[in-house]
Amino acid sequence: MTARQIELARHALGLRPGRLRSFRNHFVAGPGHVDFADWDAMVAAGFATKRTSSVLPPGDLMFHLTRAGAERALLPGDVLDAEDWPR
Repeated sequence: MTARQIELARHALGLRPGRLRSFRNHFVAGPGHVDFADWDAMVAAGFATKRTSSVLPPGDLMFHLTRAGAERALLPGDVLDAEDWPR
């Protein structure tokens, strides 16, 4: 994953300074969105999945990290919430 993709993955997980435990796993983007190509590349690499949703505007997709993608985005001290990421 590129540095930008790790940044996007951390955002999708809700990780930031002061919040080191994940609490979500989603990112919405569609063609033309500045981050769409990075998310598409993460899907191609197996770090994320994408799906449509009836609650999103037409053309937008919901991206979710795979466990491999989520683990790749962790920094020292970060943890994935066990409720959302059981072993």
